[in-house]
Amino acid sequence: MIQPANRLASVNEYYFSRKLKEVAQLNAEGKDIISLAIGSPDMPPSKETIDVLCENAKKTDAHGYQPTVGIPELRKAMSGFYQRWYNVVLDPATEIQPLIGSKEGILHVTLALCNPGDKVLVPNPGYPTYTSLSKILGQEIINYDLLESNGWQPDFEQLEAMDLTGVILMWTNYPNMPTGGRATRELYERLVAFAQKHEIVIVNDNPYSFILNRDEHLSILQIPGAKEYCIEFNSMSKSHNMPGWRVGMLATNSTFVQWILKVKSNIDSGTFRPLQLAAAQAYENTEEWHTQANIETYGTRRKIAEEIMTALGCTFDPTQQGMFLWGRIPDHIADVEDLTEKVLHEARVFITPGFIFGSNGKRHVRISLCAKDEKMKIALERIKEVFNN
Repeated sequence: MIQPANRLASVNEYYFSRKLKEVAQLNAEGKDIISLAIGSPDMPPSKETIDVLCENAKKTDAHGYQPTVGIPELRKAMSGFYQRWYNVVLDPATEIQPLIGSKEGILHVTLALCNPGDKVLVPNPGYPTYTSLSKILGQEIINYDLLESNGWQPDFEQLEAMDLTGVILMWTNYPNMPTGGRATRELYERLVAFAQKHEIVIVNDNPYSFILNRDEHLSILQIPGAKEYCIEFNSMSKSHNMPGWRVGMLATNSTFVQWILKVKSNIDSGTFRPLQLAAAQAYENTEEWHTQANIETYGTRRKIAEEIMTALGCTFDPTQQGMFLWGRIPDHIADVEDLTEKVLHEARVFITPGFIFGSNGKRHVRISLCAKDEKMKIALERIKEVFNN
């Protein structure tokens, strides 16, 4: 009999892919499940972004293959975005690579920099794709702890005590997902120094720095010398309400870009030209647009999410950033799925158990802010009815 490749034995179907089938079945039965699980923005991009897409899609010469490196207009817009918001200067021709979202970038960076058997440092808790793609590609996962007591930041003493022989990559993600932990300039300085000392490439995933953040927007590339050892992802999915458009970017030194391009050009082609032009327009969104979309809207929802956490008996750090709320479950609950399954089947609300992000998340739940206020208020009332009785 034909068998699947051995690599499939090392991973399972993505949690949300599997769980959403169950939610779809419950909805087909008339359960009306409110999903507060996935970080898929429910608001549209700016009007100007949509207008540029529509205008250019009507042009007869807009539908051909596009260069894998991205069109110059998009790379220039990405460079301008970094200079405007992060005060980071990037050469649009050599230090930027557009991506079809950050998940694709994880694949291409790993293929470009790691051989089978190489080691990668992965945060626990952390985005599951860092682990699953590394397993599929044959890397050895070395987890490093993120703990609430340390603000969900790496413990550098723990890192220095590890055997780092053979470690090629270190994945970081700030503002952190799933915990909402904040980045600091000091953290980025320590990460860059760690990378330089051990000759490890640090890949910082940075899609949340505009969500619920009125402070300075931080990038690891702000640190002198960072480009030599660091790659930063940035995505339009969260900050520009464009998850289905699949537009992201990476920024780093020109050598890394060329290595990654060698992989990417053998796997896919450039994105639809009108979509790239629209994305370039979106990078010009005003500060007022960002304030309304990324701070005011999510700020209102965040207050409701905090009420939901309180109704569940969970505790949380009110200084979190990003489009989720991360909370610790009560001590008397034996297993996080005991809570999330009760919420799903009795309150008819889908929230995320933290164990899917790693063992350090097993006493936590995550609530997405990607639902309208009215839906979140209904979810709150349903949960109160179940958990106050």
